[in-house]
Amino acid sequence: MTTVVAAVIEEGGRFLLTRRLENVHLAGMWEFPGGKVDNGETHVDALRRELLEELDLDVSVGDLIFNTTHAYKEAHVSLFFYACARRGTPAPLLGQEMRWVARQDLPELGFPEADAELIRRLTASAAH
Repeated sequence: MTTVVAAVIEEGGRFLLTRRLENVHLAGMWEFPGGKVDNGETHVDALRRELLEELDLDVSVGDLIFNTTHAYKEAHVSLFFYACARRGTPAPLLGQEMRWVARQDLPELGFPEADAELIRRLTASAAH
């Protein structure tokens, strides 16, 4: 089981998303930025490290908003999504596509299967 953390950064009803690079698991899918937790690393430390590595972005990590597990053919993942606030301006360092996406537009993008319930919850709250 691989433990993965992801940042849910929302500003003005739009979420910061990145697109997975080619030649990686789930290539081309959109995701909330983050990555794998290394041995001995806390979720907060892993999330802050991954966002600095991928987006040159420091964040303050808030509450856990959703967690799930999912079995892909290639990997079993345990995902933890945290509400985060950015400190600075994100800049994609790995050549990945990045965009701010309105809550109601989330279902139109291709997300990994493991994110499906989170996307349902986020878009359901847009109706309220």
